[in-house]
Amino acid sequence: MMEYSAQAASRAAAAIRNRTDAQATIAVILGSGLGGLSKKMGDAVRIPFVDIPGFPEATVVGHEGAVIVGTLGGREILALSGRFHIYEGHPAALAAFPVRVFHALGARDLFVSNAAGGISPKLAVGDLMMISDHLNLMGTNPLVGDLQAGDTRFPDMTDAYDPGFRRILRTTAEKLGITLREGVYAGLLGPSYETPSEVKMLRMLGADAVGMSTVPEVIVARALGMRVAGVSCITNAAAGVTGAALSHAEVLATTNRVSAAFESLVTEFLERTAVPQLSPAR
Repeated sequence: MMEYSAQAASRAAAAIRNRTDAQATIAVILGSGLGGLSKKMGDAVRIPFVDIPGFPEATVVGHEGAVIVGTLGGREILALSGRFHIYEGHPAALAAFPVRVFHALGARDLFVSNAAGGISPKLAVGDLMMISDHLNLMGTNPLVGDLQAGDTRFPDMTDAYDPGFRRILRTTAEKLGITLREGVYAGLLGPSYETPSEVKMLRMLGADAVGMSTVPEVIVARALGMRVAGVSCITNAAAGVTGAALSHAEVLATTNRVSAAFESLVTEFLERTAVPQLSPAR
C-alpha cells in the first residue's frame, strides 16, 4: 500500500509538474473507447504512464496510457486516458492511485466515465447513464492499510456522486438534447463478464449497470474530500438480458458510435462547472 501512498502521489505529481505548469482544479478519467475526448483538448501535454513514478503501462485495448494536461470547455483539466484495473493483477490502491496524484496536483473535483453492461430494462445499448450511486462488489477497498495524509479514515459515501453535479449533468443533457439515464453502477472484479445468474443477482441488489472499474477511484476521491460526477456508457446488455454473447469488440464499437454525444456532454459540463476567477484583493 505504501508504494501508492500520499507521499508517492506527491512524487508522481512532481514528475507531471516538470512537464507542465497547469493549475487544473478538475480531473477527468476517460473510460474504454472514450479517449477521443483527449484529442479535443487544447494546448495538450501528453505524459505517458511510463514517465510517471508509480504508474505501470496500460495493457487494455482502447486505453492510450497517458496523463493529458490541457484545456477543454474553456478551462484547464487533467485527464487520465487509460486505467489500472484490479483484474490486471493490480492492487486496489493502484487502481485509485491516479486520483491521489490529481489531488496532489490541485484537482478538487473528479469526473469519472466508464463502459458498462446494461442490467435495467430501461437502458438500451448506446445510452449514457449518469451514476447516482454504486455497489462495491470487487471484494476489496483502496483505503485498506495505513491512513494516508489528507484522507478521512471512514469517508461518508452517502452522496458519493455529488447531487449538485448531478443536477448540472441533467440540465446540460437537456440543453444538448441528449437522453441521459440515471442509475446505480455495480463494480465487480472481472475480467470475466458476469453469468446470467450473477446479472439476476445484481438486478435484485438494485444495480442498473455493471462494470469493472470506477469504484476504487470514487472511494479515494471521497476520502480526500473531492466532489465526484460519473457517467457510464451502456455498451452492451449484460449476460442473459438479451441472450447475445458478450465481447470487448462490441464495447469499443458502441463507445465509438456514441462518443460525439458523450464528448459534448462532458465539454459542456466542464464549462458549466468552471469557477470564475476572483479578482485579486486590493
